[in-house]
Amino acid sequence: MDYITRRGASSKICAPTLQKRGHEWFLDYPLEENAELSDTNIFNQTIVAVDLGINSAAAISVMQSDGTVIGRKILKLPKEYDSLNHSINRIKKAQQNGNHRTPRLWAKADGINDKISVETACFIIDVAIQYEADVIVFEHLDTQGKKSGSKKQRLHMWRNRYVQAMVEHKAHRLGMRISHVNPYGTSLYAYDGSGIVLRGKEAKLKSYSLCKFQNGKCYNCDLSASYNIGSRYYIREILKSLPARERLELEAKVPQVTKRTTCTLSTLINLNAELATMVS
Repeated sequence: MDYITRRGASSKICAPTLQKRGHEWFLDYPLEENAELSDTNIFNQTIVAVDLGINSAAAISVMQSDGTVIGRKILKLPKEYDSLNHSINRIKKAQQNGNHRTPRLWAKADGINDKISVETACFIIDVAIQYEADVIVFEHLDTQGKKSGSKKQRLHMWRNRYVQAMVEHKAHRLGMRISHVNPYGTSLYAYDGSGIVLRGKEAKLKSYSLCKFQNGKCYNCDLSASYNIGSRYYIREILKSLPARERLELEAKVPQVTKRTTCTLSTLINLNAELATMVS
């Protein structure tokens, strides 16, 4: 109670809830705080564009409104992912032998997955604090429904919404905003505007985390996707901030911005070039 009173000195202590953890019961006291979110002009914003992936935990790009990438970070957790794969394989083997109820194995896999989620969320927030970001941008991912393929159980364990929820709570306490963009085509299209990328056997690359552009350039696919995520956010917000007449004029000069699912970093650069011409 002393801890709750000390932490709640500057917050509102709400009604507690009774939670069971293991064989013990706990009272959880939620605290309500008021936070003032950033209201920086879109042209002066620094954003953190995050691509949550299966191959790497997160690929992060720190961007500015003119398309300048001032920071790149990739979080890989090989030890944790190896442990998760090992746990998933043990569950598969038990299921193949007819043991469909394996609570201990699932509990271990869930614990490893929780650790991956927490470390990913903390890493994203640390990068945002380092670069004093105003907005953190995610893809609006939907992994509900039937999952097919050899990685379906690993995809089932992929808690992208849990990571995004943790980041949102931490970011709001720091005054940062959260935004989401359409995820279609972020990994499919090259950030330089050269078209659809090739991956895996199509590109004759050993690692699926790499991709080959139409011009022959090889690049990290998750980083390319993060560039496109940040670019789509800036394109949407810049067009929203302009009067209707200027917006229509820009859309006529840069027709790629009218179809948001194909926008890339090169589209944002072209949009800024035309915007500078209109201003001058």
